[in-house]
Amino acid sequence: MMDLGRLRALHAVAVHGSVGGAAAALGFTPSAISQQIAKLERETRTVLLERQGRGVQLTDAAHRLADTAQRVLALVEQAEVTLEEQRGRAVGRLLVAAFPTAARGLLPAVLAELRETCPELDVRLLESDPYPAAELVARGEVDLAVVQDWATVPLPVQDGLDRLDLGDDPVDLLLPAGHPLTELAAVPVERLRGQRWISVPPGNICHDWLLRTMRETGEEPDVAHWVGEFQTQLALIAAGLGLGLIPRLGRGPLPPDITARPVPPEPARRIHALWRTQTSRRPAITATLTALRHHWDALNPPHTPAA
Repeated sequence: MMDLGRLRALHAVAVHGSVGGAAAALGFTPSAISQQIAKLERETRTVLLERQGRGVQLTDAAHRLADTAQRVLALVEQAEVTLEEQRGRAVGRLLVAAFPTAARGLLPAVLAELRETCPELDVRLLESDPYPAAELVARGEVDLAVVQDWATVPLPVQDGLDRLDLGDDPVDLLLPAGHPLTELAAVPVERLRGQRWISVPPGNICHDWLLRTMRETGEEPDVAHWVGEFQTQLALIAAGLGLGLIPRLGRGPLPPDITARPVPPEPARRIHALWRTQTSRRPAITATLTALRHHWDALNPPHTPAA
């Protein structure tokens, strides 16, 4: 009999493309994953990993075994869902992926609530951008993902996934103090032509949105600095090195040398939770969705017009 944990390790290496990536996704050290694969090689009397430069690659036999492992793990997951549903409470392990600002601005409160309300549930967090996070959920490597997209750049979602729409996260134009555009109460998008930008790197959904927005004005944006972390973007904006379009979630208070202005119509990214349809009955999923909704609403209370 092949050990299920070792099959899971092999499948994770196949999905993430490296031992390190598999270790990060499963919450183990790279050494532990390598040991699991080595034991599986001895069990199957088959070479599964081959050295390639500083990394490894799966052999043909390993790819076939990983495909089988994916089907086995899906059956095991369905059995676990049924058992957890029968118990009527959230138990076991739940791996949640979230894009960086959600991991900072939303997930800490959610995870803290689940620790108190579901003591038998072991929730783990994996920071991941929306594109790979959606794929990880579809492949069964992650149980639930908090993702974001834009109306003009929708996130592709595979069949077999369910979605909870949490709400919209407004985006502000951030400028260094003293910039001429700070004299405007709101900055029309046409006035953004000819500016230098600070943006997340290509391949990120926020970057795709900036490109599309500026191209609609007839201009290719001049991105001077590619920076993945929003706090670093704020430091560069404060230094007068460019402008940024940065969402509010997880951004924190702005320093005094940065001014925020709306860009009408106010852009906003859409925040969703994704999970596999076959796990919808799992109490751990429903408990996590309830906590996400609760804390999202706490961060975004309904606007009450002044009397």
